[in-house]
Amino acid sequence: MRSKIKTLAVCIAIPLIVGGISALISRNSMETFQMLDKPALSPPGALFPIVWTVLYILMGIASFLILTSDEDQEAIQSALAAYALQLAVNFFWSIFFFNLGWYLFAFFWLVLLWLLIVVTIQRFTPISLTAAYLMLPYLLWVTFAGYLNLSIYLLQ
Repeated sequence: MRSKIKTLAVCIAIPLIVGGISALISRNSMETFQMLDKPALSPPGALFPIVWTVLYILMGIASFLILTSDEDQEAIQSALAAYALQLAVNFFWSIFFFNLGWYLFAFFWLVLLWLLIVVTIQRFTPISLTAAYLMLPYLLWVTFAGYLNLSIYLLQ
């Protein structure tokens, strides 16, 4: 039991650390966001860290469910590889958008992230439907982020 709790803690910590390092690198992001011309439906900047924290926790729980599943190890490894790849792509988006100001590139990078999340969900589904469902809020948020990203690019 104690081993599973440790594993869960590590699984949750991984996306939180990845997101935290990315946020640290792009630490002036909220100031940048405030200065941008934003589209309708643009939430306040203070909402972003809250939403991302919740999403990273859900992602960590999902990865835990996959990692500790009794399913085929090859399927688990494939699912976790897709998960790791989307997490790596997620890491770089805020750097491209906020630090470098590459709004159009960041939008296409976000499309890549969206596709990788879909692949991750597809690979999670036969192993753990719960894990796949836990990734859906992330997919929806990245869809919304795509709207914001493209709109910001068009408004600049």
